[in-house]
Amino acid sequence: MYDYVIVGAGSAGCVLAHRLSADPAVKVALLEAGGKDWNPFIHMPTGMKVLVGGKSVNWHFETEPQAHLDGRRLFWPRGKVLGGSSAINGMVYIRGHRSDYDNWAQAGCRGWSWDEVLPYFMRSEHNERGADASHGQGGPLNVQDFAEPNPLVDVFIKAGKQAGLPHTADFNDGDHLHGVGVYQRTCKNNRRWSTARAFLGASEGRTNLTVITRAQATKVLVEGGRATGVEIARGGRREVVRASREVILSGGAVNSPQLLLLSGIGPGQEIRRHGIPVVLDLPGVGRNLQDHLGIGLYYDCPAGVSYDELLTPWGQIRTLAKYVFTKKGAGASHGFESGVYASSRPGLEAPDLQGFFLSSLAVDHGRQHLGGKGSQLDFYPVRPASRGFLGLHSADPLAAPLIQPNYLEAPEDLEVMVESILIGREIFAARAFDGYRGREVRPGPDCSSREAIRRYIRAKAETAYHPVGTARMGTDPMAVVSPELKVHGIEGLRVVDASIMPNVVSGNTNAPTIMIAEKAADMILGRAAPAVRAAA
Repeated sequence: MYDYVIVGAGSAGCVLAHRLSADPAVKVALLEAGGKDWNPFIHMPTGMKVLVGGKSVNWHFETEPQAHLDGRRLFWPRGKVLGGSSAINGMVYIRGHRSDYDNWAQAGCRGWSWDEVLPYFMRSEHNERGADASHGQGGPLNVQDFAEPNPLVDVFIKAGKQAGLPHTADFNDGDHLHGVGVYQRTCKNNRRWSTARAFLGASEGRTNLTVITRAQATKVLVEGGRATGVEIARGGRREVVRASREVILSGGAVNSPQLLLLSGIGPGQEIRRHGIPVVLDLPGVGRNLQDHLGIGLYYDCPAGVSYDELLTPWGQIRTLAKYVFTKKGAGASHGFESGVYASSRPGLEAPDLQGFFLSSLAVDHGRQHLGGKGSQLDFYPVRPASRGFLGLHSADPLAAPLIQPNYLEAPEDLEVMVESILIGREIFAARAFDGYRGREVRPGPDCSSREAIRRYIRAKAETAYHPVGTARMGTDPMAVVSPELKVHGIEGLRVVDASIMPNVVSGNTNAPTIMIAEKAADMILGRAAPAVRAAA
């Protein structure tokens, strides 16, 4: 019997396990469907493309056919290993815009405004730039700048400024997203610093924390309206892990709602359709699915500075050898070294587009390459209007769930993406790229009208890996959890991960998910929230 059972050792679960087990009198079990993070490519930043394409540490989900993306099924990689998606992601450390969180609070999620969540971002962080009014030092999560960026990064930043964008020194202070600059990353000594490395590493040796790998949760056990434990499949057998205080779901925006549905908690009609007994008719479970959908511009680079120069067999051997022996060079790059936030139209409170500049012509999640040598700029709308849902294909707990993002169902999302292509072309056309800009490989010069760009987006857009919202926080009838992250109608059950976000934040979701877990730990332990800093 444990005090707390946490399902999912990902971006949130590892944080919770670390914080809750700090009291040696509290017994914590952390369940992870995947294995330990022994794969060496997890820790090598450029190894991400190997992890995304493989299945050993990846759930390898797939969406339903997308009506507005030429009927395509999109590949959805999600981490299945200690560290979860923080062990296979692009390592970009982005918090989003102040208004993201202020809007949550204004919608009824008390305690979740920017000023109230900032202390939790800072608590988790050890920023190598130093501590200031927005950043912390001394936390388990190491945040750093990449010391050896590709030469094209400086070219890109100069081009962005020439195209009329300001230079942004810090994308994470909550107020100054708009502009072009370098992205910080979750690495330490040029190694990936996942939540497993950061938070479980800091918990090593605690006898009151039990980490159980290869343990896939199949059902939350509810007795008398209270969650009492979790049924797991492990080694071909069914086991039960009991909790005396709380069961906490931290499986992410796919696995957490799937587990609720399998447990009979969710829309009654959906649950009955699969022959599962209804424990609680909670209509919002699996609804409100949001994700960032990206599209890219690709250009040849005749100057020979692209990372594509290293794709020859000998180049890859040299890159790997240099990294193994020195932890330097292209092997230490996470790829997403710089980027941009821009607005698709004037008058917006905050930018509605985020872009990533990569010194490569890799496509399809790094699984394919366009050939040659070049660079790319990938954009996505950060506040999409389209909403999807997550459901079940069957009552089999080991089967993949039904994922229906409904990408581009809202026509305005497509128009924002069209604008991103036009903005990207302005940046590539700037003087700074003279000598570094060859032909436009994709979509190509023939793709000039808005309708042609729309066709290109429908044919080539892909996920940016940021699903959220499927166990939404709030107080209305469609909310799944309260602002304290307690599941409405079930005692002793919380959801703590990206699925609780009412709306997706303006950027990558790893850092916000870690913040959510930091705040949740205080609420679970009954601790007072940190003091809110006075506005400058």
